[in-house]
Amino acid sequence: MTNLRHFILFVLFALLITDLSLAQCVMCKAVGEESANQGGIGSGLNKGIFFLMTVPYILLGIAAIFLWKHFNKAEE
Repeated sequence: MTNLRHFILFVLFALLITDLSLAQCVMCKAVGEESANQGGIGSGLNKGIFFLMTVPYILLGIAAIFLWKHFNKAEE
């Protein structure tokens, strides 16, 4: 039961902190667009952001599958 409480607290904390992290995306976008217009590093910046964004979703998916299998195994 303690693990479930820790998990719920972690999820709530992660949801509350997302507003702080979204504020930086506008600045990255502006710098990337300006750099891309000048032929600089910004041309590959968006692809890099999408690549980095997929890793947490893959890890969360793997964790969800693991938890689903774990709780279904306990019911059998």
